[in-house]
Amino acid sequence: MDYLKQNVLVLNQNFEPLSVCSARRAVVMVFLGKADIIESYDGHRVKSVSSFIPLPSVVRLDLFIRVPYRRVILTRKNILKRDQHQCQYCGRADRSLTVDHVVPRHLGGADSWENLVCACVKCNSLKGDKSPEQAGLRLLCKPKKPNNISFIQNFIGISDDRWRRYLFLD
Repeated sequence: MDYLKQNVLVLNQNFEPLSVCSARRAVVMVFLGKADIIESYDGHRVKSVSSFIPLPSVVRLDLFIRVPYRRVILTRKNILKRDQHQCQYCGRADRSLTVDHVVPRHLGGADSWENLVCACVKCNSLKGDKSPEQAGLRLLCKPKKPNNISFIQNFIGISDDRWRRYLFLD
């Protein structure tokens, strides 16, 4: 296994989660003095010419990076990830899935995080161009726009349990 392809959580100087990068990139940032290792993978080290560096799991940038408001891009793939590849009407995950407008476009429904949900083909056909109430369907949960931290938590996934406290899961 190539350990340099492992995911590493990158924190801003104030410990705010910024992104996820490869261990190779994290080692380069540490070597150049741009980041410090906060957590490392147990027992794994990267050898340089003159020393060993622990394989990072979480790194913290040495300088504060002012990040403009970051939004998660609205795509079909991200809607499916947000809804965990599960129909939001019947709860089944073992069927072909589509993306459904909760409020149909012809009734003024927009292409937005709050109006798009994952639906199986059967429920989507049953609903048709009606609202869920008109079709006799109920949403399992109200769709909402994910933020950057929830995107890392749920979509990218947690590669290492050491990340949990930095992603506000402990």
